[in-house]
Amino acid sequence: MTAIDRDSRLFISHKEGPRDSDNSEALFMDIEKKRDSDSPLPIFVSDDWDSFEEGLRRVYSITEIPAYCGRGRPPKPRLVPHPDLKYAQVIKKKRKNRVVETLGRVVYGDEDEVRRALGVDENGVISTSYVERLNLTIRNSLARFIRKGMNFSKDQYVHRRVMDFYQGWYNFCVRVQPCEVSNILGP
Repeated sequence: MTAIDRDSRLFISHKEGPRDSDNSEALFMDIEKKRDSDSPLPIFVSDDWDSFEEGLRRVYSITEIPAYCGRGRPPKPRLVPHPDLKYAQVIKKKRKNRVVETLGRVVYGDEDEVRRALGVDENGVISTSYVERLNLTIRNSLARFIRKGMNFSKDQYVHRRVMDFYQGWYNFCVRVQPCEVSNILGP
């Protein structure tokens, strides 16, 4: 799993392993450690994986204790998403292994506010193209992602260190050409 800043295209964080709630929580905890506490919460966009929603809920939630009515057991505390949390999902509908429709769904936050912040009009599509492009660049740049062979990562520790090195190289050595949002979305 990888995280990229949409505006600067900095490769912020990565987490190796299965795409489950624990790893997504670790990814978001790493992002939170790197974020300035005075800055607003970032807007998160991902594909349709419930583990991302669960990881965000674990990291960016407030514990709320419901009011006790005086009868029965007192209610247990529950996690409520932070009021400033904004999260959208890109849902791809497929038929016969082909994408036939792409939908954007705002999970947390006001839909109009999230779309405005992402630069998407009401008919536009929320997109994960930047992070998908980064993932393709990683796969094409590192031989260990191509196939199991001589360069295959046999050790998780070494694999993480290679990704750390690649993250530094990508952020400080690769010149990324900024592009206009209107060029991506079309006329």
